[in-house]
Amino acid sequence: MAVSESFKEYVVDQLVDLGFVTVKKMFGGAGIYYDGLIFGLLADDVLYFKMDDSNKSDYERAGMKPFQPFDDKPMVMPYYEVPVDILENRELLADWAMKSLVASRNKNTKPKKQKLTKGDQMPW
Repeated sequence: MAVSESFKEYVVDQLVDLGFVTVKKMFGGAGIYYDGLIFGLLADDVLYFKMDDSNKSDYERAGMKPFQPFDDKPMVMPYYEVPVDILENRELLADWAMKSLVASRNKNTKPKKQKLTKGDQMPW
């Protein structure tokens, strides 16, 4: 899942219309963040954006596939490959990135499961 420095710099440059983004190494690849919120991944010099029901059809119409971190395992993550024609167009890339930020925010605003600690009362 290595990411070349030149590809990372290219992606950051292409995202200039979005504003200031940061890239942090993770698990051999890298995460792309805006205001502390992850919305993209870089792996093997491919850009992936966060996806949910609000933007999944964009990726499916373009024939893109979800990020699969391990070739030998069927697990996929909610990130889809960004089409090359979108990556090469700064304005369109910023639009797709904004949709991915919304998907990330939606994921982070869902209620979290609560863990009961010793002494808590059961809700029933």
